[in-house]
Amino acid sequence: MQRLHEDHPINLPATALERQLASQPRARGAVRLASKPRDGQSVLARLHQSGSLKLLFPRSAGPHMQAVLVNTAGGVTGGDRLSVAAQAARETTLTLTTQAAERAYKAQQGETAHIRNHLTVESDASLHWVPQETILFQNAALNRRLTVDLGGTARLLCCEALIFGRMAMGERITSAHLRDEIRITRAGLPLFLDSFTLSGDIAAHLSRPTVAAGARAIASVIYIAPDAEAHLPKARMMLNTSGGASLIGPDLLVVRLLAADGYGLRQILIPLLTRLSGAALPKSWMI
Repeated sequence: MQRLHEDHPINLPATALERQLASQPRARGAVRLASKPRDGQSVLARLHQSGSLKLLFPRSAGPHMQAVLVNTAGGVTGGDRLSVAAQAARETTLTLTTQAAERAYKAQQGETAHIRNHLTVESDASLHWVPQETILFQNAALNRRLTVDLGGTARLLCCEALIFGRMAMGERITSAHLRDEIRITRAGLPLFLDSFTLSGDIAAHLSRPTVAAGARAIASVIYIAPDAEAHLPKARMMLNTSGGASLIGPDLLVVRLLAADGYGLRQILIPLLTRLSGAALPKSWMI
């Protein structure tokens, strides 16, 4: 056996492990789609999909078009890059949802998952962005941004929901990082801008009375349409004591929801979204 001297460096297991981690594959996924009107129906005009993101198109008896986003990677972790770009053309209605709740898993040190979603809604078009919840796990690191460009008479229903650990599994998020942004413009001018960051002991942050008073599930619902004001009284009646609904423009309704867990959140969210959309939610929400 050859004797090891100081001029023969030894590769320690930790060094080999670091190299292995650095070379691990990361998920890349992108979808691009657009709708168009045809014979009174909203149909597919363009579609591109690559990597871990795919779209399914359930049959619909109505004139609206539904697309269901599937992440074949099974979730996101540090270093993943996912993006969605969707365009609703004039005189179409497009609904986008997800097959299941998205999951943000543990990330390696210094790595962050990035999700970028960009929606374009032309004048006289409607788009419903109603993905199911995103669930954060311990040590997750996620940077997510939703950008929406609206035409002058475009209509939008947008929902983003987050669950910080599954209460039924006894999960408590004491170390994670989340950066979440929503940017909505109309005719190129800012209409709604919202962002927040939670980092470190998220459970402790959420326990503060001025933050979430112990709630583990939150959601933001933005409804932009000429009848927004008419929905305000009923929306307030549907909320729990920790939720709120505000009309911050003549056609802009914003609802904030807090709940103890994902089940409690859905008890409010599903009837609220059903009312605002004027139709039943996609079937994937009911599975």
